[in-house]
Amino acid sequence: MNKTELQKIANEVRKDIVTAVHAAKAGHPGGSLSSADLYTYLYFEEMNIDPKNPKDPDRDRFVLSKGHTAPGYYSVLAERGYFPKEDLVTLRHLGSYLQGHPDMKHIPGVDMSSGSLGQGISAAVGMALSAKLDNKSYRVYTLLGDGEIQEGQVWEAAMFAGFRKLDNLVVIVDNNGLQIDGPIDKVNSPYPIDKKFEAFNFHVINVADGNDMDQLKAAFDEAKTVKGAPTAIIMKTVKGKGVSFMEGQAGWHGKAPNDEQYAQAMADLEKAGEALCQK
Repeated sequence: MNKTELQKIANEVRKDIVTAVHAAKAGHPGGSLSSADLYTYLYFEEMNIDPKNPKDPDRDRFVLSKGHTAPGYYSVLAERGYFPKEDLVTLRHLGSYLQGHPDMKHIPGVDMSSGSLGQGISAAVGMALSAKLDNKSYRVYTLLGDGEIQEGQVWEAAMFAGFRKLDNLVVIVDNNGLQIDGPIDKVNSPYPIDKKFEAFNFHVINVADGNDMDQLKAAFDEAKTVKGAPTAIIMKTVKGKGVSFMEGQAGWHGKAPNDEQYAQAMADLEKAGEALCQK
């Protein structure tokens, strides 16, 4: 799939995110939007998956460690065909299978229930170890928030992954620089993120723009060549990417747009979609 096609899908994913969070009147749009390009690249280009067979034992696995950005995760799963797009507007509604955090028992395509920050990466490390023990070739991907890596459990998991040389594991950090309380370097700075993962024996790839498909492709292509060590991809992104008034604003970490804001956000994304169609 070429870059423009991927960008078009990512733009649809962003529309789905805004629509779902607006319908729920709650949720986390900021980090979902910053990760939309990453979700799209993984599910439409990188991972060996089949929506018609979501439990295939040989499939690649994905764990959303920053589980609160479920609106982005659900949106890409719907776009990829795991369940109907129409169901996205039931997000967080009573009786809906699309809960506020991913639930592996009820949502097709979800490999691990997550939401308690720091735990997802541990589950991903366990999956990667399992593949090694069973001589399976599947790869495991996990997405963490840059605020999430303030959690100690993240580094216990990283220590183990590096020690066991889990080269089938790719840890991705969405470095959008903002968490619920504000800038990460003002709350509890995790910097330098790359040097920390290097200290735990990871092969580290810094991506200057994690909202750029070419840069994501280069990073994941490099990760596939790495032997004898897990990979950490540290990608700089823009929180709220694609929606003018949400970009770079910590206040949109966990807040739903009202009707007027929803209309503005969708207008922004429609305009971006039209621009992509001119390419």
